[in-house]
Amino acid sequence: MKLMRMTLIALLGAALAVSAFAQPGPGMGGGMGGGMGPGKGGGRFAFGSDNTVGWALMTQEERNEHRQKMWSFKTYDECKAYQLEHHQAMEAKAKAQGKTIVPPRFNACDRMKARGVIQ
Repeated sequence: MKLMRMTLIALLGAALAVSAFAQPGPGMGGGMGGGMGPGKGGGRFAFGSDNTVGWALMTQEERNEHRQKMWSFKTYDECKAYQLEHHQAMEAKAKAQGKTIVPPRFNACDRMKARGVIQ
């Protein structure tokens, strides 16, 4: 009887331990967040509301086009020229909608150059 009870307790403990090991923990893990992808490592750069003037004014299609355009540049001068053009277009769009533009937290072209994404 005592052996049967100890065996049952051991099996129950092992079953609980297995389920605890199966739980996701901190780190890269699976799922939608944190992994490598466009704009995350590998020399790529992410574009979003933190570094794109007028992000909230753009449709998803416009965002995708902007992202592809930014990734296409090889030089800092190309990037800055497009960035100026984009900022002016977003300022005009905001003005037409009676909105104001929130400046980005950092300059994407400067960061891309610093990271060696563009020359």
